Amino acid sequence: MGLYSKSHRKPFVVALAAGACTIVSALPADAAETRLSEILERGVVRVGVQGAFKPWSYPSPDGTMQGIEVDLAKDVADKLGVKLETVIINSANRIQFLQQGKIDLIIGGMYDTTERRKAVGIIEPAYWTSGPTLMAKKGVIKDWKDIEGKPVCGKQGVAYNKKVEQDYKVRIVAFAGNSEGKEALRSGKCVAWLYDDVSIMADLEAPEWADYEMPVSVLYNNPWAAAVPLEELDKPWGVFMTGMAYRWQSTGKLVELEGQYKLKPSEWFAQQHEKHRWDASYLEGGK
Repeated sequence: MGLYSKSHRKPFVVALAAGACTIVSALPADAAETRLSEILERGVVRVGVQGAFKPWSYPSPDGTMQGIEVDLAKDVADKLGVKLETVIINSANRIQFLQQGKIDLIIGGMYDTTERRKAVGIIEPAYWTSGPTLMAKKGVIKDWKDIEGKPVCGKQGVAYNKKVEQDYKVRIVAFAGNSEGKEALRSGKCVAWLYDDVSIMADLEAPEWADYEMPVSVLYNNPWAAAVPLEELDKPWGVFMTGMAYRWQSTGKLVELEGQYKLKPSEWFAQQHEKHRWDASYLEGGK
């Protein structure tokens, strides 16, 4: 069995998660010539983030990227002791960017699905969870059945588009970016905007969306995951990122970010924090 088989992987993951040792000293001898060694040599980690996905990743007034996922990417760079380069990706090209070596890591609102696990190395545990819902002009929609046979704006490459089309007999009009899709809603090309509940909740906080609402329940709630190249999942880069994901949950960092960005408190985050607290206590002396 190799170094990163299940029986040997956990202690190394937990050590990295707690920052009990430096990255270089924690890595095994066969870490040379891997993506992690390339990142350390380069001095830069390239992380794919969405460009207009408030509060996850969006431009600040000076043009730099900010948001929850950018903060997580910064945490990765800080723990590695390298600089962060954010690369704007979208739902349609993010997997290709990772496969083509244009980025080292995706932290970009990506659902963990069976199909995606065949293409990229999905990092566990998940760092967020959400599901699709609708944003519509107030009073237009009261139930999911109200969209049957009508055009609904959506985002290209999003996993749930086809399922919503099948289950609710609608025509999804897909756009490359969030801004284009929401503008199409505003201009009357669609009866609703189909997207993740957490993103829609953030939009509804803005004065420009005061006449809109989230009138229906959330569907298909699904975890979001960071991802590394598939071949790196059980190599040092994937193991390091697994450690980071455990750390985000066990330390309560995600709960803190939820509050910092004024999102509605989620029971899921509290449950995940409690579930993974044993990692931190184990390294503090087995409490």
